[in-house]
Amino acid sequence: MTILGLAATVALAASLAAALGYLPWLELTASFGGTALPWAGMALQLFLTALLVTLVFFLPSSGRVLALENSHRNFRISMDDVARAYHVAHTADRAGVFSMSSEFDAVRERLAFLRDHPDLGHLEHDVMEVAAQMGEQARDLADIYSDEKVSRARKFLAQRQEDAERQQERIVEALHVCREMKRWADQVELEESVVASQLAQLDDQLQTMLPELGFEPPRKAEGTNGDMSQDAPKVVNMKPAAE
Repeated sequence: MTILGLAATVALAASLAAALGYLPWLELTASFGGTALPWAGMALQLFLTALLVTLVFFLPSSGRVLALENSHRNFRISMDDVARAYHVAHTADRAGVFSMSSEFDAVRERLAFLRDHPDLGHLEHDVMEVAAQMGEQARDLADIYSDEKVSRARKFLAQRQEDAERQQERIVEALHVCREMKRWADQVELEESVVASQLAQLDDQLQTMLPELGFEPPRKAEGTNGDMSQDAPKVVNMKPAAE
């Protein structure tokens, strides 16, 4: 970068001096289609000067962008490591591994646990320290959602689900019984209506046949107490046959 800056400075100074007449322009013999180009050297010198000056201004900004991208990538990798280490510490905290109550001892206990963990041996000390501090700050949350409490909650929900399923089965069975009784009642009503219709037909037939047999058909009469009663059949005196 220093050499490029020095070359750009020399080229710019030479071009300015040539423009002011203190130095000659770059001489270059060139022609195009038989036409001589006496200004070819000057054009090449100005082009090289502009190129060097542009590179001097462009490369530092490009380097800063690359450095920023590398820093962002390193930060993301570090945060992934912190998140992984915190997850390990929080899982152990929910399982009741840590017992220290004071903040300093709790952080130190978690840091020692992370150092001894087989999957986190390659992490830096700062990463594990941040994860240990985060785990200490979240120990109340780990106590609320400890494995034991979560297991009890799951068992309670499983029992409630079983009760709901049994209740649902009873409801389905009761609905089935209700439908069966409704069907049975409809069948009984249908049979009763058929029997009533048959009795009515039989009564009509008797009303028609009794006079032919010499009996007076029974008539319905209203009793003294308001009940309906039937008169006993009476024998009709038939005329004697002619001798």
